[in-house]
Amino acid sequence: MLALAARQLFTPLELVGNGLVLIEDGIIRAVGPRDSVAVPPTARIVDLGDTILAPGFIDVHIHGSAGHDVMEGTREAVEAVAALAAQHGTTSFVPTTLSAQPDGLTKSLRGLRRVFDGWTGSGRLMATPLGIHLEGPFLSAGCRGAHRREDLQEPSIPLFQQFLDAAGGWLRILTLAPEREGAAEVQQYAIGKGVKVAVGHSDASYEQAMAAIDAGASHAVHVFNAMRPFAHRDPGLLGAVLTDDRVRAEVIADGVHVHAAALRLLVRTKGVSRTVLVTDAVSATGMTPGRYSLGGMEIELTDDPRTGLPACRNAEGALAGSVLTLDRAVRNMVRMANATLLDAVRMASFNPARLLGIEQRKGWLREGADADLVLLHPDGAVAGAMVGGVANFL
Repeated sequence: MLALAARQLFTPLELVGNGLVLIEDGIIRAVGPRDSVAVPPTARIVDLGDTILAPGFIDVHIHGSAGHDVMEGTREAVEAVAALAAQHGTTSFVPTTLSAQPDGLTKSLRGLRRVFDGWTGSGRLMATPLGIHLEGPFLSAGCRGAHRREDLQEPSIPLFQQFLDAAGGWLRILTLAPEREGAAEVQQYAIGKGVKVAVGHSDASYEQAMAAIDAGASHAVHVFNAMRPFAHRDPGLLGAVLTDDRVRAEVIADGVHVHAAALRLLVRTKGVSRTVLVTDAVSATGMTPGRYSLGGMEIELTDDPRTGLPACRNAEGALAGSVLTLDRAVRNMVRMANATLLDAVRMASFNPARLLGIEQRKGWLREGADADLVLLHPDGAVAGAMVGGVANFL
């Protein structure tokens, strides 16, 4: 048994001072103030000093990193993404696909299925894949962002079933534009199969968006981006997302995709409990400026002319994902949105776990949860991580 003592614990629903976490066989056995947790005499006690121990981050929207795209559908690609994610405190992730021709997308899904079915890790500290986020191809042509127009498809249950079969039970999230003909039927079918449905890449009206939320849409992908802008007489999808407490909002807090004022507005409207930090990271993450691949499409990593920050764009000049990591997103929310570090950590851990319905075992320091942890310096920088009881800081 391992006993980890830290200056602070972020559960992250509360802050526990001078805390202690007991871990055995990759599971958290007890959490609380150090003087309230009974430590067995055989336990190994590790004092982590002036640090913060929190649940590991969970990224529900990530396309790649370390030079690899998850649509390669190979163990090498997924492990490269998983290893870089763990270095930045992310202990679980949902590999995300891009719109593609049905045969190509099906091939990628089958490849990911094989990787996940045989997932054991390779001895390196790596984040755990939780399933697949299918971002498209049932999206709006006018709000497609970096998705190629020719890869968009009419929503249909047979085509979705093809993707579902290829994923072999690993499909967790489907993003679609609710205004597309057939989208309502696909949404109902997907939810019936246990898949979370997100709205995004959409030109939906307020009424169309509310109909999707009423029918069970769980969240909006990269809110503010690739959706009809808000107007006081035409609030659109964004107006529905910002004002309805039933739906959560992903946000890319990299300083490029969303202005700091919009981040503050998001937290004020959605609250801490309904804001979910994501990276939307692509293969260029962790790499030097140059050309990389996103779903078979060439993208270029350069400095954004407006902000001076690194950004990826496709040949049309559209933003193509990000090079963000979740630890930087957490620190950016503190700096740009005036969030507390505790609240920002919650947006990257408990909130995405709750979105996926797995908060009893991930995203939360609680008895019985997986020992997926991130060790933070007081400024939010990552000092180490643990996945299933295996750590790089012991």
